[in-house]
Amino acid sequence: MSLRILLVDDHAIVTDGIAALLQNESAYDVVAVCRNGQEALDTLRILKVDLILMDIDMPVMNGIEATKQIKREFSEIKVIILTMHDEKAMIQMLLDNGADGYLIKNSSKNELIDAIENVRAGRQHISEEAHTVLLSRDGAKSERLSGLTEREVEVLKLIAEGMSNKEVGDRLFISHRTVDTHRTNLMQKLDCHNIAGLVRIAIQEGLV
Repeated sequence: MSLRILLVDDHAIVTDGIAALLQNESAYDVVAVCRNGQEALDTLRILKVDLILMDIDMPVMNGIEATKQIKREFSEIKVIILTMHDEKAMIQMLLDNGADGYLIKNSSKNELIDAIENVRAGRQHISEEAHTVLLSRDGAKSERLSGLTEREVEVLKLIAEGMSNKEVGDRLFISHRTVDTHRTNLMQKLDCHNIAGLVRIAIQEGLV
């Protein structure tokens, strides 16, 4: 059975583009397009929807308020935020208001599909770019972490939380061998020689 998707964005070029990306995917059915949060709420009261791709900046009712009300009235419906906003406070606010996923609009089709599938399966999906912003204390990497990739920062955080290679791999959907490679690279880049050293750095940088 196709996943019934609602697009909510006040820019037709965006919704037309997303609809075009998804139209060849038999697993998805774009059932409606709305230009603001109020239209979305009105639509949900008369139309069955499984998942919403939601912009933030819209007239009448923005995506923050819409997400909050949708989660209050239609808690079973999944909401993925799709926006240009990459500020830490904005990302955290949407997640706190119940968003199931957060994507930046420069995401690829593959990442969009991954996000939909993860959220469909009951997992939260945050783009790597947004996740890295959340991991940092001030919305940007510190000088010590500036040489790390976004994935390496994620791995460092999860290692510091006490996860094994397998657990980290399962969380990030990568193999445990890839996690081991990231761990080796982290030790080299951060000039430490054991897990305890990585944990200490993660704590000092506010990652845990």
